[in-house]
Amino acid sequence: MATNHRAPTTNPPPEAGARLRTIGVLILLLGLAGAGLVYWTGAPPKDLSDDVSTAETSKKVARDIELNFGKMGLLMNDFSEDLKHPGVRAVLILAGSILVASGCFYFARLLAHGKQPGAADV
Repeated sequence: MATNHRAPTTNPPPEAGARLRTIGVLILLLGLAGAGLVYWTGAPPKDLSDDVSTAETSKKVARDIELNFGKMGLLMNDFSEDLKHPGVRAVLILAGSILVASGCFYFARLLAHGKQPGAADV
């Protein structure tokens, strides 16, 4: 009776890298389409330049937010006001998709060179 004594290989199949590259391209395209959709369909925020109750126009309101919640509270208030603009939301969607897609491309490159993700180069 013949037995097969082959050593197990640790290299992933070559189609895994191609699949990761395809996923990366799809993420980039969906991110671009989603950012464009958010930008073009998003309603611009109301013009509150003459309203004294917003932290952007009133130093007293900004100072009260800073006293009650600290610098981080003021930063978060500014960030939440910025998120009302569709351009800012579109840029965040695009940046997130670029980040995730670049991770896919990086791991596809590692798999193409036969390295295990997380393995140290010795």
